[in-house]
This record gives sequence, C-alpha cells and structure tokens, in this order.
Amino acid sequence: MSTKSPNDVVIVSALRTPLCRSRKGGLAKVPPSTLLTTVLKATIERTRVNGRDVQDICLGNCLMPPSGFAAMRMAQIVAGIPAESASLQWVNRQCSSGLQAVAHIANSIAQHEIQVGIGGGVESMSFYPMSSIKPPDVDWDVMQAQTTAMDCLTPMGVTSENVIDQYGLERSKLDAFALASHQKAAAAQRQGKFVAEIVPVGDVANDDGIRARTTLDILQTLKPVFKEHGSTTAGNSSQTTDGAAAVLLMTRSQAEKRGLAILGVWRGYAVKAVEPRVMGIGPAVAIPEVLKQCHLTLQDIDIFEINEAFASQASWCIDVLGIAPEKVNPNGGAIALGHPLGCTGARQIATLLNELHRTKQRYGVVSMCIGTGMGAAAVLEVEPTSRL
Repeated sequence: MSTKSPNDVVIVSALRTPLCRSRKGGLAKVPPSTLLTTVLKATIERTRVNGRDVQDICLGNCLMPPSGFAAMRMAQIVAGIPAESASLQWVNRQCSSGLQAVAHIANSIAQHEIQVGIGGGVESMSFYPMSSIKPPDVDWDVMQAQTTAMDCLTPMGVTSENVIDQYGLERSKLDAFALASHQKAAAAQRQGKFVAEIVPVGDVANDDGIRARTTLDILQTLKPVFKEHGSTTAGNSSQTTDGAAAVLLMTRSQAEKRGLAILGVWRGYAVKAVEPRVMGIGPAVAIPEVLKQCHLTLQDIDIFEINEAFASQASWCIDVLGIAPEKVNPNGGAIALGHPLGCTGARQIATLLNELHRTKQRYGVVSMCIGTGMGAAAVLEVEPTSRL
C-alpha cells in the first residue's frame, strides 16, 4: 500500500450537493439534471481542471427512465465539460451505483484507457419515486418455479425483516442505532464538518433530513411499515432523498503535473453476491473480500462508511464483522442523511475522505448492500504526505 506509482489512481476532488428529503425537502422541485450540473461545474471550477481534459464520465442512477441519459449528457455539457471531448455512461447496480460508477472510472484509468475521468451519481426520488418502478417483464410461469428468482422482487423493507428474523435482532437495538445516526449527523452538521464536501444548490446548502431532536422514545412509538409485527420502521430505515455527487479521478502523474492535492488513493473494489431475501448482509461479505484484495485487515481500517439502508442490516454487518462501532459512520449515515440510491456511494466517498483528512487517519472503507442480493466495498487511502 505504501508504494507509490505514477500510474496510481488518485482522487483529487469529491463533492456532493446537500441531501434533502424527497417530496418535502429543499430539492424536491429541482430536476436531477440541475443537481448534476451543479456538482460537475463545482468539480471543474474548484480544481481548475479544464473541462476538455475530462475524458469519460460514469454516473450511477437507479430510477430515471431511459430518457434520463440524455438529461445527464445535457447536464455535462452545461457544466462546462464539452460533448466532443468527454464521453458519458450510466450504470445501475442498485444501491451501489454511485460507487460502481467511480470504480468504472478507476478501472479505466488503471487500464490506461483514460487519464482523467469523473465517477458519481444522481438521484431525485422526488421526480422519480420508488413507487414509479414497474414490475419487470418476465415469463412468470418460469420465474415462479424458482423461489430464489422470485426473491429478487422482495421489497427492501421485507428483506430487512428477513434479516431481523433470521438473526434474532431486537427492535430496541435498531432504534438505538437509528438514534445514534441522527445524533452523529446533527453534531457533524453543527460543527461544520460537511461544509467542505457540499456544493449549495441555489440557496439550499444543508442536508435537511437530520432530526436533531429525535429521541429513543419517539422512535419507539413508530409503527412497523413492512410487517404487522415487525421491527422495521420509517425511523430505523434510510430516508428517500434527492442529491448528486461527483468524484474526479486521474493518474498520480496527472495530479502532480497539475499541482493538485491528492485527496485519496483508490486501492481496491469488490462486489460479492448473497441471497436476495437477505440482501442487506452484503457488506459482511464484500468488506472481507476487498480487504483480502488489498492485503489489509479489519484492524487496519480507520473509518468505515457503511450505508444504513436499514438499522437491521447495518448493525448486523458491523456486529458479525466485529468492527468497533466508533469506527463506523462517525458523522451519521443514511438513516439521518438519506439514501439517494444512485448517488450514495459517491457521497460516501466525499464524506469518508474529508473525515480521514480531518482526523489524520489513513485507511477507509465504503460499503453497502445491493438490491437483489449483493454487497460492494472499496478501500481508499489518505497518504500522510497529502494531508490537506
């Protein structure tokens, strides 16, 4: 890990918009193209990289219709990244789409296909809510004969209840986990820890899903949403959210040539599969895989950004891996900040790298579960010589 190469894939910028509640929040009437333009333009302006030098862009998104691709391309152009110099692609690996998009760009750089690229994601769950998803067109007679195949259609909240039932999780622990997420996020917001990573959209400059005044008593009064006597509530689940994020990557030689500070080094990425019915356990298998790839151990990692799709799956993954709770989501997670599906992975990178620099620590992991049964994880390094 300590060996430096001119060909290392490095991150020189990681920015995001505020994360705001869908339908009710500050970005509810802002089109996803505007969210994307805002964060791409800020990326170029703050690094002073000429938009013409960006060779490829990969963006995560889960909910927009196919016409959304044109909107992304238009957003790129308006942001100052010319159509004739930068290509664009769109990836959908469900909740890991933003991280997968960054991985695509990192891999392209590592394979010497490009030298400069942007990975990121955008999701407006106000414009395209979860309820807009239609059932797939399949041969139902064939699919219904395979239980596991049908499990791919299990609502995410039901998969949370499956994890709770399978591993005997207690509602009180889930609510306590949710409360901690809000408390950590509220403290981070109050202390200005998100300022460096957030690009305001118009006059909206702050995340608005954080409930600083919530209590355990309030959370315990909420009724189960997905199962009559279940434990998964709106309070211990991630929020539906609007937001965008962008990560600018290049070779180390390009960063040095341009005089750009290296925010982080991309060290590895892994995706592993699990049963669809308990898709939330994905981080528990993806994290060990990427650590093995990077010749690191759990003890080597200073901070883990694990997506809180549900308190059930996030807390179980942390416990089964034996990760010290204080190392996980020190500034809160998706329960408090929100989970704009295609954006989340890139947002986590921005939050992680800023926290590693702030605390003068070295290694971080970004991870999440993935709908239909997968988990993804990436390892990032902050070099002591690159402290901002």
